[in-house]
Amino acid sequence: MMMMLLTLMTTLPKKYIIGFDPGIGRLGFAVLSGQPSKPELIKIGCWETNPQLPQNQRLLQLGQQITKLLKKYQPIKAGLEKLFFSKNVKSALNVAEARGVISFLLTAQACPIIELSPQEVKIAATGQGRADKIQVQKMLQLTFKLKTIPQPDDAADALAVALATLVQPSFLANLR
Repeated sequence: MMMMLLTLMTTLPKKYIIGFDPGIGRLGFAVLSGQPSKPELIKIGCWETNPQLPQNQRLLQLGQQITKLLKKYQPIKAGLEKLFFSKNVKSALNVAEARGVISFLLTAQACPIIELSPQEVKIAATGQGRADKIQVQKMLQLTFKLKTIPQPDDAADALAVALATLVQPSFLANLR
């Protein structure tokens, strides 16, 4: 009886967490599995859209890619960084539209969304809320035992968001 239980435990399907770094020109994503103390990188990447296309076509392309990713991994939760408003209003609006597509598709899949501040993401990755991009990337390289720092920046940011989403209940709850 005990042997049968062990066999069932080892064949349970993996549970996935997805992190996104929204953008219209480039949208980073990362898929993780595992526990907060032992995260496992499953997939990392970045989708790019053609700046010559109309905005709605670029959003459609991103939506199609996100849909494929969600169907393949069926995440139990997803992380999105809260929109940081910069001086470039047009850029912020484009990011907000891409973020809206992501939120819509996740909600349509009944996938809970964890919204994280940039500081929360940095704390989860490095232990410091004021860490710069290089510090975050180097810690991600160490955490996931990567040969090089994750690139491009959009993919690295998505990986940091996914990690923060994975550790969020046990680590970041004290920050809120």
